[in-house]
Amino acid sequence: MARVTLQTIADQVGVSRMTVSNAFSRPDQLSPALRAQVLATAQELGYVGPDPAARALARGTTGAVGVLLTESLRYAFTDEVAMGFLGAIAEELAPTGLALTLLTSSAGQGDVVPARDVAIDGALVYSCDPKSPAADVLMRRRLPVVFVDQTPVTGVPSVNVDDRAGARAAAQHLVDLGHREVGILSTGVHGPYGLIADPDAVPEAHVTRQRMRGWTDALGAAGITPTVFRQPHETPDPSAVARLLLSVTPRPTAVLCFSDALAETLVHAAEDIGLKVPRDLSVVGFDDNPLASRMRPPLTTVRQDVAAKGQAATAALKVAMERAQSGGSTRARHVLLPTELVVRASTAAPPR
Repeated sequence: MARVTLQTIADQVGVSRMTVSNAFSRPDQLSPALRAQVLATAQELGYVGPDPAARALARGTTGAVGVLLTESLRYAFTDEVAMGFLGAIAEELAPTGLALTLLTSSAGQGDVVPARDVAIDGALVYSCDPKSPAADVLMRRRLPVVFVDQTPVTGVPSVNVDDRAGARAAAQHLVDLGHREVGILSTGVHGPYGLIADPDAVPEAHVTRQRMRGWTDALGAAGITPTVFRQPHETPDPSAVARLLLSVTPRPTAVLCFSDALAETLVHAAEDIGLKVPRDLSVVGFDDNPLASRMRPPLTTVRQDVAAKGQAATAALKVAMERAQSGGSTRARHVLLPTELVVRASTAAPPR
């Protein structure tokens, strides 16, 4: 069967090849009746539209934007905070017709590096390992880029939440309840795991560093030195570090967790050794993802507006892309979104 082309449809309808092309790519150039006739003929002949690669070459754009993740792509489909963030981006992109491409910072088959080799018009760098070269690769491609949950960089638009203020509020909540023996269960990609004698000496990603500073702001002001444990991002036994934290002497009466997911792990570890939350142990999370209200008891946590973060990041990227296409220049904005302490039933005064 002969390949159907724009010219095939043009000959069938009795119009020019450009008219057929406009029916797909510039519909405002045709009357509704003529466009309907062209599209009906195309469908009858089995033609689905212009070749995307050829269209991208002609326009000089790909019609896709990327989101760079340090974690494996499974993270995007299993972590509820990541899913909420990506869902907000997809919703914002829907009216523009831009596709969303997920990029991992690791190399694929044949040493393909997505950040280097995948065709995109711009990218969001989302909560990435600062040591990963993938973000630098995107920058060297001179693509429009927005940093999200990253250390702000001069000249690069960024969107962050006020992690430090949120963590400070969480720690102050425990101080106000009367806790003096406080643990911190954090996370990280590099460095030692388990008990950390000097958290300031451990290289951390932006979000981890800001939350640690917030917790220690409030605890330090109250004269409290927390017991800090770190858990690797990916581990075959997620509860191992939580169990270690609960085995120290004196055992913490309250624990601040990097995320709601870590808080859930800690609660299960506490239950396994007979501790009741919050009677024996108060637990505070971070994010207020849907998991927090499903837990029993419901989790006290710090709320970040993940949808607003996705919307702000997408808006910033669209502005950067428009500026790149027009050759204009504007000052890169650094957006800082607020956080809010949400007190639920997982915290109480320390046991007497």
